[in-house]
Amino acid sequence: MKLSGGVEWALHCCVVLTAASEPVPAARLALLHDVSPSYLAKQMQALSRAGLVASVQGKTGGYALTRPASEITVLDVVLAVDGADPAFVCTEIRQRGPLGAPPEKCAKPCGIARVMGAAEAAWRESLRGVTIGDLVASMERDNGPEALPGIGTWLTPERGSGSRAQ
Repeated sequence: MKLSGGVEWALHCCVVLTAASEPVPAARLALLHDVSPSYLAKQMQALSRAGLVASVQGKTGGYALTRPASEITVLDVVLAVDGADPAFVCTEIRQRGPLGAPPEKCAKPCGIARVMGAAEAAWRESLRGVTIGDLVASMERDNGPEALPGIGTWLTPERGSGSRAQ
C-alpha cells in the first residue's frame, strides 16, 4: 500500500499535539518538523475536515486534537489525508482480449481480486488497531518520558513573548 508523505506528517503532528497545552499554529508544526508550511497546512485542514483536530481561529489560534489520543486511530489519519478509496481496483481484465471470459463467468471476484481485497482488509485492520496514544507511548519508550513535554513547551511558548515563530 502506498501512502502519501502527508500521512507521515499528519501522524507526527497528531502525536506532538498531545503535548501541547493550547492550539498550535500549522506554521509552528511545520517549523518543528522542518517541512513545507503550505503542504502541512493542507494535511491539517484534512484532519480538521475529518473531525480529528479542531481549528481555532485568531491570534492564539491553531490546531488541537478533538478527542483523546487513545480514540484516534492511525487508520483515521490515513483516511483523512489519503481518502478511503481502495488501493486495488479490479478492472476485470479477465473479460478482455481474444479469449476474454463472458460476464456471466465472472460473477465472483477472481483469485487476484480476493487476495488483494484480503490484504487491504488486513492492512486497514492493523492500522485501526493502533492509536495516536499508542504512538505517543512508543515515542516515550524510544526517546524517554521527557521528550514530549519538551516538545510541548517548544510548541506553545509563552504567548506574546516575541519568541514564538509563526
